[in-house]
Amino acid sequence: MQVAEKFYEFMSERTWQLTENWYESLDKSDQSGVYASTDPLVIETLKGQNHEFHERFCVLFKDVGQDALCNFEHWIEEIAQDEEHLTTPTHFILREFFRTQDQYLDILQDFIRHYRNEFPPERIESFRELIIKTFSLVISKFAEENYEYSQRRLNAQQAMIRELSSPVILLNQKTGVLPLIGDIDTGRARYILENTLAECVDKDLEHLFIDLSGVIMVDTMVAHQLFQIIDSLNLIGVKSTISGIRPEIAQTAIQLGISFDNISVTSTLERALNEQR
Repeated sequence: MQVAEKFYEFMSERTWQLTENWYESLDKSDQSGVYASTDPLVIETLKGQNHEFHERFCVLFKDVGQDALCNFEHWIEEIAQDEEHLTTPTHFILREFFRTQDQYLDILQDFIRHYRNEFPPERIESFRELIIKTFSLVISKFAEENYEYSQRRLNAQQAMIRELSSPVILLNQKTGVLPLIGDIDTGRARYILENTLAECVDKDLEHLFIDLSGVIMVDTMVAHQLFQIIDSLNLIGVKSTISGIRPEIAQTAIQLGISFDNISVTSTLERALNEQR
């Protein structure tokens, strides 16, 4: 029997023991997220994920020379997108990778003690390089996959927040209101412009009330884009009324040279709605 096959058998017989030893030695008081969970289902899943890692790792010695990342690709993707792991600080996850690597290096030492006279020492020692190299590849790929998935999820959440933060609410069949609240940066202002026009066309509105009473401060670029909404609405045949303009925003608009001559303005949304009746 070749040394790689022997080492594969030596490791595969110990996969569940590796998992149990790893979890038993886990410092749960110094962890957060998945490692500190007391939920039996979460613990069972965590152990299953750890054991699957060992099974995939052992196969590398059954077929030396195979693509390690290809063998771990599905496992890495699953862990990187796992909700329990996403709530766990990344440095804790990396620490457990390195603790698992130490387990393998200990197994290798144990194997050497048992078979140092049966196989060439340099051949056995080559496994140490394979272990360290494989863990390096897996850790790097996990960090990359985890980051990319987190960014995709963050972008999706931000898109949802933008959509929810600039809703065009129907008052009747031809009239709507756009209540704007919070800080408005350039990105959000651009989204508001695009979304408002699309919503007005989709809802077939004739009049839109834009309430700015919840907007505390905007910069000159944002103020310019907000008033562009008025011009754009006029172009598509939608009359607009602005309410709740704070003095700071009005001052910025004047500094930009924006004229209020052809813009319907009221102090409050309530007053604007009463005047429209």
